[in-house]
Formats: sequence, structure tokens, C-alpha cells
Amino acid sequence: VQLQASGGGLVQAGGSLRLSCAVSISFHSLNRMGWYRQAPGKQRELVAVITDGGPTNYGDSVKGRFTVSRDDRKNTINLQMNSLKPEDTAVYYCGADQLTAWGTRDYWGQGTQVTVRG
Repeated sequence: VQLQASGGGLVQAGGSLRLSCAVSISFHSLNRMGWYRQAPGKQRELVAVITDGGPTNYGDSVKGRFTVSRDDRKNTINLQMNSLKPEDTAVYYCGADQLTAWGTRDYWGQGTQVTVRG
């Protein structure tokens, strides 16, 4: 499974960015898919994740500002980020996991930098 993220960049506080992640297999072969981020000196954290046939969950710090969606025709996972804050600055990773007979297998994209200037 391959994930290819795009759409990062530099934006002023209060602005918007849209990230997209192309996934090489059908979403119905995956359990969860979504976005995570890692700021310098911090652990990777959940931004937003969709469970196939289940709920969508957001990290507390992005609720009401970010929206995750999936496009089943294009096999992309998208993250619309509005009202960006300097503390949103991080490398954003798209990730997915797959349930197998041997347990859960994780997949990660290469990461895309988002920088928000205050």
C-alpha cells in the first residue's frame, strides 16, 4: 500500500490550506485512514481519522477548524484546514491501517510540511 501526500506550504495565521493523500488501494481494503502531524520536539498526534463504515474522529485542537473527507472515485483522503494557527505548524502525515489475519498493519505517506506564520 502506498500513500502520497501533497498540498503543504506556508500560510499566514487565519488562512487555509488543503492537503490531499492519494492511496494506492481501495478504501474498503483499509480499516482507518486519515491524517497525523508531528511538530519539532513533539510526538506524532492524531489530526483526523476516518474509520471505514464507522465514525470520523478529530484531535481536540483541530475540532471545528479542520475537516477530513474521502473521495472514493479518486482514492484520496483530503484535509481542509481553516483558521490556521502557528501551533498547527508541523509535518503532516497521511496514514492508514489494515486488519489482517496476523494483526493490524500500518502504512504511512512521506509527510508534507505545513508552516503557519503568526
